[in-house]
Amino acid sequence: MMKPYEYRFEKVLTYREQEKTETEVEFKKAVESFETIATELYEVLKRKEDVIGEHQEKMKTGFSINEIHHYARFIDSLDKRIEDLQQSVLKARSKMNWFEERLLEKTIEVKKFEKMKEKDKEHYRTEMEQAEASLLDELSTLKFHRRETGW
Repeated sequence: MMKPYEYRFEKVLTYREQEKTETEVEFKKAVESFETIATELYEVLKRKEDVIGEHQEKMKTGFSINEIHHYARFIDSLDKRIEDLQQSVLKARSKMNWFEERLLEKTIEVKKFEKMKEKDKEHYRTEMEQAEASLLDELSTLKFHRRETGW
């Protein structure tokens, strides 16, 4: 009677797959966070570009000292926001890259265990086929022996 196949590292494989799945989730969150911050940075840079364009147009017609001060303060605040966002983008990119590396490691680990499982299962199948062939040989020998001895 053939016993059902059982992989001796099944629990380890399951654990590694779970780790990989959790890392995938964290990586996706890190990518989304990076994209959100990078998009905000792009929008603030675009806004600054637009404001500078508006300012250059107004320079042609002239505007008050108050408007000039207001414009300068606004550009300063945009520059500060851009600087903060650039730092956030760097941190978010670094975090995203870190999770990407962990995900690659986890994927490789899972593949190793899956490959070992495949080889183990193939070895098991071969052993079972040999055992079955041996049993059939034994049965046919017994059958032949019975016929010969009249048993």
